[in-house]
Amino acid sequence: MELLSDVLKKIAQEHGTPVYVYHAEKISGQFQKLNKAFSNCKARFFYACKSLTNISILKHMHSLGASLDCVSINEVRLGLLAGFSAKEILFTPNCVDFEEILEAKELGVNINIDNISMLERFGNTFGDSYPICIRVNPHIMAGGNVKISTGHIDSKFGISVHQLRHIERIVKTTNLFIEGIHMHTGSEIKDINVFLMGLEVMFDMANHFPNVRYIDMGSGFKVAYQPDDKETDIDLLGKKVSEAFENYLAETGRNLEVWFEPGKYLVSQCGYFIVKANVIKQTPATVFVGVNSGFNHLIRPMMYDAYHHIENLSNPDGTPRIYTVVGNICETDTFAWDRTLPEVREGDLLIMKNAGAYGFEMSSNFNSRLKPAEVMVKNDEVVLIRKRDTMDDLLRNQVY
Repeated sequence: MELLSDVLKKIAQEHGTPVYVYHAEKISGQFQKLNKAFSNCKARFFYACKSLTNISILKHMHSLGASLDCVSINEVRLGLLAGFSAKEILFTPNCVDFEEILEAKELGVNINIDNISMLERFGNTFGDSYPICIRVNPHIMAGGNVKISTGHIDSKFGISVHQLRHIERIVKTTNLFIEGIHMHTGSEIKDINVFLMGLEVMFDMANHFPNVRYIDMGSGFKVAYQPDDKETDIDLLGKKVSEAFENYLAETGRNLEVWFEPGKYLVSQCGYFIVKANVIKQTPATVFVGVNSGFNHLIRPMMYDAYHHIENLSNPDGTPRIYTVVGNICETDTFAWDRTLPEVREGDLLIMKNAGAYGFEMSSNFNSRLKPAEVMVKNDEVVLIRKRDTMDDLLRNQVY
């Protein structure tokens, strides 16, 4: 389900470069895969909108029947503006002020607390009048990079499973109503046994809280970035998770829901980032392609050593040559090292794939560069969903 090169070229001509392009039908296809894989259990999917919060994307997710996972109160507000009901939103903050949790409570969304002190404060304030979920740290090391591993013992996320007695004391003294148990061990997890190990921890935790009605397994589903990448086997995971919940029902009589929070899995592959080759620079050791963007627009290669497949949109049949693709930022700013590409000429258009997740979302105005436009292709219609920055945007909140 790829966008044709002619469509991408036309978008670059009409909207300029750099530009982010999202394919709505690819998102729909990924969501359908999840529904099919987990059709034999009571599954709900909360789109982790931190990966891409453009309100047009949120509206599309809502039209598919997704719920929404938010990590800030502004993401909650965006979700409500996009049409999600409060009960379709899960708020999972980290290291926030208690006032932010209070606002989420007033808005009526599902709240997930990952800190003992906040848990106690919430219980003392509201008792059993407002049900909450607890985010647990299962002490499982997983994920494609240490920076995206969130369930190990040194992680700031979650309440340690070894603090179960402390949680129970808070529940007993404040009458706190625990309706869900949550974990998230990391991103880009290929081994489904990581999820199953975590699920056993969650079942054990649920046994201590009789009001629990769902277990949230987070996400971290791996998608392919390189041609030979291994993805998370969603179908096998769905089968194993369904079996585990059936066994738990048989053992305990409790028919729990399972929640997931896919982000990258839903939007990564829908995204294309189109840039223009400004210069071809030869040095004694390297041939650089310098493009009209940088890590201010796509930081993943520099921050996570992430791989993004690059194609020469203008000269796809050119002679293969080895290039290092770099940006125009005044820092070491590399998109790809020693990458084989069809010959790149100054002025050629290049596309970077898998750019839907944590691309524009992590962009900045570093070096006083302008943020790019965002475009969505839906039902073969090309729609501008964010205008390119202007100089006025750089100055908007400055006082001078």
